[in-house]
Amino acid sequence: MGLSHRLELRQSQSLALTPQLLQAIRLLQLSHVELAAHIETELERNPLLERTDDSPAPDDGARPESPPDPAGPETPFPQTAQDTPQDTAHDATYDAAPETENERDWSPDEPRLQRDSIEDDFGTSFDNVFQDDGGPPRTESLAADEGLMVSSAPPHAGGNRDPDDTAPDIEATLAAGISLSDHLSAQLDLATADPAARLIGRHIIDAIDSAGYLREPTAEIAERLGVDEARVAEVLALVQSFEPTGVGARDLAECLALQLREKDRYDPAMQALVANLALVARHDHAALRKLCGVDQEDLNDMLAELRRLDPKPGRGFGHEPAQTLVPDAFVRRKGDGSLVVELNDATLPRVLVNRAYHVTLMRNARSDADRAFLSECLQSGDWLARSLDQRARTILKVASEIARRQEGFFLHGAAHLRPLNLKTIAEAIDMHESTISRVTANKAIGTDRGVFPMKYFFSAAVAATDGGDTHAAEAVRFRIRQLIGAETAARDVLSDDALVGKLREEGIEVARRTVAKYRESLRIPSSVERRRALAAKVP
Repeated sequence: MGLSHRLELRQSQSLALTPQLLQAIRLLQLSHVELAAHIETELERNPLLERTDDSPAPDDGARPESPPDPAGPETPFPQTAQDTPQDTAHDATYDAAPETENERDWSPDEPRLQRDSIEDDFGTSFDNVFQDDGGPPRTESLAADEGLMVSSAPPHAGGNRDPDDTAPDIEATLAAGISLSDHLSAQLDLATADPAARLIGRHIIDAIDSAGYLREPTAEIAERLGVDEARVAEVLALVQSFEPTGVGARDLAECLALQLREKDRYDPAMQALVANLALVARHDHAALRKLCGVDQEDLNDMLAELRRLDPKPGRGFGHEPAQTLVPDAFVRRKGDGSLVVELNDATLPRVLVNRAYHVTLMRNARSDADRAFLSECLQSGDWLARSLDQRARTILKVASEIARRQEGFFLHGAAHLRPLNLKTIAEAIDMHESTISRVTANKAIGTDRGVFPMKYFFSAAVAATDGGDTHAAEAVRFRIRQLIGAETAARDVLSDDALVGKLREEGIEVARRTVAKYRESLRIPSSVERRRALAAKVP
């Protein structure tokens, strides 16, 4: 076989993922929280980007910053009293302010006479009543009468407060939340003065989780500190005597036992009940009556007392605030019954590229590297603004198509959900299925019935018994929850086979194992456990 050199011309098509395209794809799948963090990073990196939704607070006197003008500052409008600098306003006295009609009619001695009248009613002087804070708040008339300076500027905030200002600092009155570790450490310092016991106690407190349970064996703590395990157990008993009662327990049974001992209710019958919490969870009252040696009435009282205990004694300290699901779009019902879809402006950050500032900086650029950097910033800023606009348009398209396909849900509820997949939405709005997957990830829709993730509206199809329209799996789950929720007595409890029969009567063809899977996904116990729970209820 001979070797030779030759030239060939070939033509082919390929998709090149440019950095700009990668950025648009990445922004599409970010949640609004992640997007806000990304925008903050870009605002710090790119000097040409500006946030358009930033506006000064009504009382902070701030003004939006503008790029420096090489031609010098201009004043297109005459300066008004509101444009007076703060220093000038601070130097103005009350006497310089124009008098109103009411102020000209007042006697200059009237504020002083009012103060004398109030002092007569109290039977003492203002200086005696308000001697700690410099007297009561003075009215403007009283201050003018005494020749005092009155500032028309807003009060200073934060650490820039006037040292001569006697107004109370509201920020200083805010109470910081105390953590469980700090709460226990403070009690440890008061409970013992032994340095060794305090050292062991600190290690035990550090091993207690947010729920109040000790998550490290005492043997490991003793080995790490080089002390006897009995000594660690002794200090642990001291920590378990702290508030909240039940803290420092190693399991649920010990936590409940500590609280029962505090109430002096840890008798032999209650000990047997706490030692068999698995039977309590299964509502096996026959076995519990035999183990505890009590009748059903006493057992009901013991169970009621057990329910009043706190299984997580540490949850009242330093807990994180609940994270709410913020919708990216809203679907609202109009008066005529039609649906309107709109984006949530609060989750759409808006940025713009300051081209005037770019021109100014390019004029003052001293090197090619500076000009290249500014050009790159201008290009990346334009792409970011376009990507954000395209992201908003895509979310609106997808949300509108979801509202059109699932109109029954928005008008009548979850029972009217229809089967839907990503491919159906992609073909309807002429986009790729992967794009729809990115759009629906980490996004939510706000409705009159609550806020739902976009993925909630995509549900698999469940066949119908008569071969008609299929049913959405989420609608079947909703119907199972309704049927089980209607159970009021032990004889009304429906087994999985009975649920299958009920669903088939309604035209839903579903297998028993599918019903069991849906029931477990809803965290609903089996029919045996539900029957025991209903039978155990006290009439």
